[in-house]
Amino acid sequence: MRSQLDAAAAASSPVSALRSRPPRALLRIRAFPGRFHICRGGGIGVRCLVSHLPSGSNRGVARVFDSANRQGGKGIVPNVEMSTASGTENQLCFPAKGNYNMVTIVSIALCFLHRVVIGQIRLMMKLFNGMSHNATSLPFACISDPIRTPVPLKLDVTLPPLPDVRWSISRLYYLFNTQLDRNIALSIITLLVTCFSIVFVGGLLFHKFRKKEQPLEDCLWEAWACLCSSSTHLKQRTRIERVIGFFLAIWGILFYSRLLSAMTEQFRTQMHKVREGAQLQVLEDDHIIICGVNSHLTSILNQLNKFHESAIRLGTATARKQRILLLSELPRKHIEKLGDSISKDLNHVDLFTKSCSLSLTKSFERAAANKAKSIIILPSKNERYEVDTDAFISLLALQSVPQIASVPTIVEASNSTTIELLKSITGLNVQPVEMVASKLFVQCSRQKGLLKIYRHLLNSRKNIFNLFSIPEAGGMKFKDVRRKIQDAVVCGIFRSGGIHFHPSEHEMLKETDKLLLIAPVCGRRKPQYTVLNVLEGTQNSSHYSDSEEGQRSTSVVNELKETRLKNIVERPSKSLSKSSECTLGPRECILIVGWRPKITDMIREYDNYLGPGSVLEILSETPITERTSVVNPLMQSQLKNIKVTHKVGCPMNYDILKEAIINIRKSAKCDKNVPLSVVVISDKDWLIGDTVQADKQLAYTLLLAENICEKNDIKVQHLVSEIVDTGLGKQISRIRPSLSFVGAEEVMSLVTAQVAECSELNEVWKDILDAEGDEIYIKEIGLYMKEGEKISFSELSERAVLRREVAIGYVKDQKQHINPTNKLEPLSLEMTDSLIVISEFEGEQPIVRDSETST
Repeated sequence: MRSQLDAAAAASSPVSALRSRPPRALLRIRAFPGRFHICRGGGIGVRCLVSHLPSGSNRGVARVFDSANRQGGKGIVPNVEMSTASGTENQLCFPAKGNYNMVTIVSIALCFLHRVVIGQIRLMMKLFNGMSHNATSLPFACISDPIRTPVPLKLDVTLPPLPDVRWSISRLYYLFNTQLDRNIALSIITLLVTCFSIVFVGGLLFHKFRKKEQPLEDCLWEAWACLCSSSTHLKQRTRIERVIGFFLAIWGILFYSRLLSAMTEQFRTQMHKVREGAQLQVLEDDHIIICGVNSHLTSILNQLNKFHESAIRLGTATARKQRILLLSELPRKHIEKLGDSISKDLNHVDLFTKSCSLSLTKSFERAAANKAKSIIILPSKNERYEVDTDAFISLLALQSVPQIASVPTIVEASNSTTIELLKSITGLNVQPVEMVASKLFVQCSRQKGLLKIYRHLLNSRKNIFNLFSIPEAGGMKFKDVRRKIQDAVVCGIFRSGGIHFHPSEHEMLKETDKLLLIAPVCGRRKPQYTVLNVLEGTQNSSHYSDSEEGQRSTSVVNELKETRLKNIVERPSKSLSKSSECTLGPRECILIVGWRPKITDMIREYDNYLGPGSVLEILSETPITERTSVVNPLMQSQLKNIKVTHKVGCPMNYDILKEAIINIRKSAKCDKNVPLSVVVISDKDWLIGDTVQADKQLAYTLLLAENICEKNDIKVQHLVSEIVDTGLGKQISRIRPSLSFVGAEEVMSLVTAQVAECSELNEVWKDILDAEGDEIYIKEIGLYMKEGEKISFSELSERAVLRREVAIGYVKDQKQHINPTNKLEPLSLEMTDSLIVISEFEGEQPIVRDSETST
């Protein structure tokens, strides 16, 4: 083909014969070393490059076909025009006449080239489609597999529908609100970013519309001025600047209002966290931590307030107010409301509340438990097992706090078994206080005036239990020290963590021993009791001076002892009843209105006071099956004097309560001479609600019982009810003197508060409140003196020692005198008066008539 083209080029006409042509479209085909182009009048031309022509030839161009639409109507050019360029390019035109063979050959060649080009293009398309269809397969795998056909990707490049766009926007808004709810500071950050963006856009607009005559920095500053001060936009000159300034001023107003609200909300949130205390670290020292909320809380806080008031008065306080931290699992609003209602009348206490979990160590670490003065754990539930379980879990959480061993932890426990378990926890100074409110209730209801004695001994403004260390008393006999201290009542010795109320008179004291005294609280202005400073005040007493007693003969001492023994009633080794030492207790009928699991302590205490043949009936809505699981036949067999019966019914129903009172009065074992007592206690269901509501139900039931007894002419010896709010009880007692209200729960809370101030007193109260330990009794004065005698309180104390008792005061004309000021002054006591002593229910008679009594 190239030879033919060379021959045609040699016979072509000069280049000048070719006409000028416009720009044409070119088609380059790799299989043919030339270019095709469309001529102006139609047809196809061919241009060959010099590199593809034979040596010695020049590049040429030829028009092969002519358009069929051209005038002449022939598709082949009738003549061939040849034009030659200057040495670099030759254009060739194939003649139409007499050269049909050449035209045919060129046409066949072009068709062949066309098919070759199309085949190559299709092959390349198949290659690209196969690679895109199976990207994970081997490269060029589609080339080796002609069966596989390419599959289009079918990509969806259309815009999503409008509902999807709305959902996406809502989703973004939801996520933003979620983050905003978690961190309110995000709104402030968003406002700042938006604000600076607006300022930047406004500055750019100012810079643009002022035709860049003013620097961009000044434009940005003016935009900021319009946003900060709404009056700045009034200074703009042109219309567009005023519009921009107006929008900046409006946004500034909105920005500052929103920023102020966001900062206020952030401050409120932080204050809520501070009040809740969940994440707040307490930075206090020598504070008191109270864990839990129950009916004792108010009384404990009142008592702590009195303790601190006394400390301020005596000069022993280290701060103007005692700081108390109240921890509870109650909601924050509830505990804040409770704390505000309680602390409004406390002038010497700062109460802080914190809602947290009492079973987590982190809660006590944030409360600075290792720096606290004491920790009080109160039971928040009434079920005895839940009380002990919660206390045990809280102690385990406290155990992990570093340096907690030196902080006394006072825990209210349900029974003595739990106390031993709680004290077994290592690393803690646990001081368990047994909840003996039921036992106290029976004692105070049977011994009139005993409740006032407990309150007196627990009132920091009066005579209370004190432990004093007197090193100079080391090596002295206990009786010598007891006789020489006249400003207080010496009750016993505190040694090695235990209390001994009745030590031997010849017991030698150690320097590490502490004396248990009943006396006012001593402060910095008033020195503690010593043996040396009381010797001068007792020199005039011939009874207690060692020098004068040593000068007496043995016969005089023995005569004095014999006189004392003749004037007292010897105490038996085992008392027959707490009501009377020498005789059995009275036979009575007791109607208990109400039920709770701790009623067993109450029943056992009644068994100690009453005589054989007594009947105790329980009226409550609690099913009998539940009661018999507590008051079981085993317990019934342990009771010596009473028999327990049950009756189901609503205590506040008039007919049911009337039927119960009449039936117990008419029972076969009771007659008209047997006294009847009606006792109202808090029912288990009443304790679930508010204590105020429980007090109302207790008072209403007792008034209802009094009304029934008066209408049916039934004589009642005791009409008594327990109550939480003692103020309400006093108010009702003024109107109805025959009714008695005993706040045993208040006494227990006062004990807890006193132990919190001095943890060593826990052993004292544990022994006094324990059924097997020493107790406080109000005994008739006839056991210690004969009628008509006028003796001093010191002499009464010596006679009480012979009965293995400690005299702490006396009752004259129904007025109590604990720790009398002048113990040597003779008293004019009647047989109706009483002596207040600390005594054991069962104990050996210590009276000795041999040489021991003469020394």
